[in-house]
Amino acid sequence: MRFRRAAKEKAIIPTASMADIAFLLIIFFMVTTVHELDRTSVNLPLGKIRVEAEKGAAIVVLGKKVEMSGEEILQYKFSNGETQSTLVQSPEDIYLEASRITYRDKTHQFILKADGSVRFEKVDELLDAMRRGGVQKVLLLTAQQTEDG
Repeated sequence: MRFRRAAKEKAIIPTASMADIAFLLIIFFMVTTVHELDRTSVNLPLGKIRVEAEKGAAIVVLGKKVEMSGEEILQYKFSNGETQSTLVQSPEDIYLEASRITYRDKTHQFILKADGSVRFEKVDELLDAMRRGGVQKVLLLTAQQTEDG
């Protein structure tokens, strides 16, 4: 008895569910993406000790901006830990923002992200304004120093 050979069928890729898969991937990446509250690029000083900051800590940035004329201008930014950082004018504005946060929560943590080339006098001025605003916990953001140096 001879068997008839079955006719070969062409391979078919089902594309009906491709749109569903694409939308599921888009939703997955939107949900798992971490958004940074502050993207200010500063030259961080080196530090050996690493301490983790609390989630939702307020961020204070002290950076330098170089004008076209070559003049260096200090820039202050503030984020309450929930929204993107915004430009503020002076340490007094940081004092006001800090006092708003510490009025609700005395132990709220703050992160100070200061450029390594900024004079410490200006950093101290900013820390003093934060202290007057009731800030008790301040972490200074640094770049991790390796064992090699």
